[in-house]
Amino acid sequence: MRIADRWTDYRLIDCSCSEKLEYWGKYSLVRPDPQVIWKTEKKSPVWDKADGHYFRSDKGGGQWSFAKKLPESWQIAYELGIGEKLVFNIRPTGFKHTGLFPEQAVNWEFTSELIRKRISEGKEVNVLNLFAYTGGATLACAAAGASVCHVDASKGMVQWARDNAASSGLSDRPVRWIVDDCEKFVAREIKRGRKYDAVIMDPPSYGRGPNQEVWKLEDCIYDLVKLCTGVLSDDPLFFLLNSYTTGLSPSVMAYIIGETVGERYKGTVSADEIGLPVETGKYALPCGSTAMFVASSAK
Repeated sequence: MRIADRWTDYRLIDCSCSEKLEYWGKYSLVRPDPQVIWKTEKKSPVWDKADGHYFRSDKGGGQWSFAKKLPESWQIAYELGIGEKLVFNIRPTGFKHTGLFPEQAVNWEFTSELIRKRISEGKEVNVLNLFAYTGGATLACAAAGASVCHVDASKGMVQWARDNAASSGLSDRPVRWIVDDCEKFVAREIKRGRKYDAVIMDPPSYGRGPNQEVWKLEDCIYDLVKLCTGVLSDDPLFFLLNSYTTGLSPSVMAYIIGETVGERYKGTVSADEIGLPVETGKYALPCGSTAMFVASSAK
């Protein structure tokens, strides 16, 4: 497992009984987590006095209960290993999320280092970030010097990402902010002949399109990855696929990347779980998986 252990503004304090206790800056939140199936002793006194607690409903969804009035949003920062600081606007949403997946910092580190190295060789790097959410990967790539095309179907999420870019001092970087269906956008980019040196994909496990099209990751992901090979340049730097679907193992994801991207380009394919260290425990909380292709030229 690759562990995001360089955070200072985010802390995972404890996890037990399908919940996790976190600090987002100075505010403590308790949120559900389906991975936490163990029922260990809750070791922190903060459990009983957290600033916010998200309770799931038996009918689906859920709601927040706050011990005190929190600001509508607040900021936390992350210092990349390449020396660039990213600033994120955190806001508890009605779907338990806060606008950031902190475990993805391991991928921000990995991709930003690859980009910085290639740019130091006098080459440009163009990145396509699909299902880009609030822009963590977009900011990391832009901070490293890449041009980025940020695509998400939610207008609100794209605006949130733009706000994060502004907070990080990256508004002047070459980023295209696109509100669109990712699959349809890629198909149009192929017709336009546009090419990218790297692709990042963070698709949802399940969803519906604007015309009620059903998206189920296990059924759709191979075709989408294969489609995306059509926008890769002649010498792509990397292709990165994230998944939070428990039924989609890292090995399956690696197989898909290998049979598509790996068959067309020279490089290596790998996959692993990603996670977060738990302060009161000996282990790390698994938070999804990442499979990636990295070009031989990047070694």
